[in-house]
Amino acid sequence: MFIKKILLTLAYLTFTFCAFSQQTQTIRGRISDAQSHSPVESATVSIAGTGKTVQTDNQGNFTFTEVSLGRLELLVTSVGYAPQTIKELLLESSKELVLEIALTPSLTNLNEISVKAASPNLSGALTSLNTITMEQVQRFPATFLDPARLAFSFAGVANTNDQANGMAIRGNSPNGMQWRLEGVEIVNPNHLSNAGTFGDRATQTGGGTNILSAQLLGSMNFLTGAFPAEYGNALSGIMDMRFRKGNNKKYEHTVQAGLVGVDIASEGPLNRQKGSSYLINYRYSFTGLLGLMGIDFGGESITFQDLSLKLNFPTKRLGEISVFAMGGNSSNIFKSDPDATTWESEKDLQNITFKSKMGVAGISQSKNLNKNWNLKNVLVMSGLDNSRFSTGLKPTAEFDSTIKTRISYSGIINGKLNRSTSLKAGLFLTRQYDQLSYDKMNASFDYSSVVIQPFVSLSKSFNDKLSLNVGLHNLNYTYNNTSTLEPRASVGYQLTSSQNINLAYGLHSQTPAASVLYLAKDIKPIKSQHYVLQYKIDFKDASFLKTELYYQGISNVPDPVNPISSAPQLSYYSTLNDIEVVSFARPFIFVNEGKGRNFGIELTYQKYLSKGFFALINTTLYKAQFLAFDDKYYETRFSGNHIVNLTLGKEWARTKSRILGINGRVVWLGGFRDYNIDLAKSEQNQTTSFDYTRPLTVKNPDYFRPDLRVYFKRSRTKFSRTLSVDLQNVAGYKNVAFSYYDTYQKKVITKYQMGLVPMLNYRIEF
Repeated sequence: MFIKKILLTLAYLTFTFCAFSQQTQTIRGRISDAQSHSPVESATVSIAGTGKTVQTDNQGNFTFTEVSLGRLELLVTSVGYAPQTIKELLLESSKELVLEIALTPSLTNLNEISVKAASPNLSGALTSLNTITMEQVQRFPATFLDPARLAFSFAGVANTNDQANGMAIRGNSPNGMQWRLEGVEIVNPNHLSNAGTFGDRATQTGGGTNILSAQLLGSMNFLTGAFPAEYGNALSGIMDMRFRKGNNKKYEHTVQAGLVGVDIASEGPLNRQKGSSYLINYRYSFTGLLGLMGIDFGGESITFQDLSLKLNFPTKRLGEISVFAMGGNSSNIFKSDPDATTWESEKDLQNITFKSKMGVAGISQSKNLNKNWNLKNVLVMSGLDNSRFSTGLKPTAEFDSTIKTRISYSGIINGKLNRSTSLKAGLFLTRQYDQLSYDKMNASFDYSSVVIQPFVSLSKSFNDKLSLNVGLHNLNYTYNNTSTLEPRASVGYQLTSSQNINLAYGLHSQTPAASVLYLAKDIKPIKSQHYVLQYKIDFKDASFLKTELYYQGISNVPDPVNPISSAPQLSYYSTLNDIEVVSFARPFIFVNEGKGRNFGIELTYQKYLSKGFFALINTTLYKAQFLAFDDKYYETRFSGNHIVNLTLGKEWARTKSRILGINGRVVWLGGFRDYNIDLAKSEQNQTTSFDYTRPLTVKNPDYFRPDLRVYFKRSRTKFSRTLSVDLQNVAGYKNVAFSYYDTYQKKVITKYQMGLVPMLNYRIEF
């Protein structure tokens, strides 16, 4: 009897192991033409290394059933198109893998796979392009599910402070970048836009974390220079976020909880017959738990919550219609201790409340006019409201606020004139409204304007070696009736099947910030000319080596002048050094006479995740300079001179249903610069007063930070789960943030960035 029980137990365990080890899931998707968005029929789709192959139907759809779990890649080929390999895919038991794949037309069929990517190129850019996927955001160390923090792993991108996701791209101020959602410009989509700033006030483009949860992210393009003609009103970079579509055949859900907060996501069909779907995510933070663990946020209470959703409706007459929205609110509250014996700095004497709310709502419609042409319309409204209120031992309380709204429309037609030539043309129309107030100066300012941006772009493939893209962007700014004509061009040449060289040029402009217009209402858009030369070589092990040389010449920069005589101010102040919204207290007005220049070289090696290993290694050597009143160039705040990133990761698949991963990242940045603090004026004014009569003579020490991520994934029959821990700054290095004059201690104090930050997270999908 005992032996019989043992045999039955062994049989049960064997059956259970086989059931788990043989778990399968479905892969399906749609393949379309990258230019016309029309379906590609009879394309061949293969799962590498498995022998599984299917062909797309007349709607471009394909399906694989009973596919073994784990890491995989897809190979896509079709007559008249360049072959494509989709890397870094993960199939888990809890979710179907649903893909949208766009193929690029080709004059001849290549014998080798020449396109290797984890995400499609939605922008058409040949240079200065990085793609971001939800899978990467969840895998890379210390991203905390924020796509902007993943961007810090790319060449030329420096983080302005550990507490925030502000990006200094190629030495530019973070104010020079633009956020887009579904291809349209929106306001700053981040919680806690005051995080990590010198004056504890809102920034224009950064914050503690992105409001759009990575759970809803589709393919994203991050551009860092020489943008195609479609992109305007940005100087340094563009983060183009896209929602993915919800599963239109199966209900799927995700719940995750960690030291930051809790996420709940759901997706599924609204109508299976019509193919409509929903996708929704809610997130609530309780970062107070980190405070209980000893993580120092400066004694502040930090909370945020957000909600994002997308509804997708395929129709026969109007094409595909999507309704999407996202919004959230956050707060940062500091309360002084009534016990004066605990006070250590001037902040301990104050009660400070910072609150922020932001929202986006939009609708898009995409319709194939025929097999060669597609029309897409998008209408989006976005807005934010930031406020800061402080009281303390000072005679009066301080209150300042920032309100922004953008109502944006885009209409774009895209298609093929013939097999080798394509055309893309459209219009961006944006109504801007900004309101600033600062009661300490008894100052307030509000304005509205319309930005009209038509564009046209023509792409031509002469053969499979040479391609050309030329375009023109026109920015019209109704506030002061200015207009710019911005030529764009890129040339690509395929040296061999694995090597290519690309050259890009673009003139770009950006409308001035409201705080600058307050001081000089006739300020015109800043202009920037980008030149980029790229050489890239692909290797057979799913990796590539890329080098980019770049030069950026900046003009029309708002420069300070004397408010009485309008003569050049004998000051080394430049708006190219700004991070926060400019204070109303600047002792000068501005004119469009400033200049700047950024130049450097970037070297990147990237190996997509294959055979359990991935790597992203890059080095940037650069200078960022501004022209002062003495006609000499001086380095800007963000001229750190070097950026070095090393990101490596290894996965071990014990079985198809179990994955253990260890990923690490090391970043080494040259220290940012700052103006010297005028101690005498600071004592007199009882606030930090910088000496603008000298250049940025203070250079912070180099920044060094190692991060670590360890995770374990396990798939069951109907659900999968992931346990992970991220350790930001695992070695606890003390990196300088900035210095300020402390009115309580009556001396200059150095403020440091964050030390070790652990993030434990548990995720279950079903």
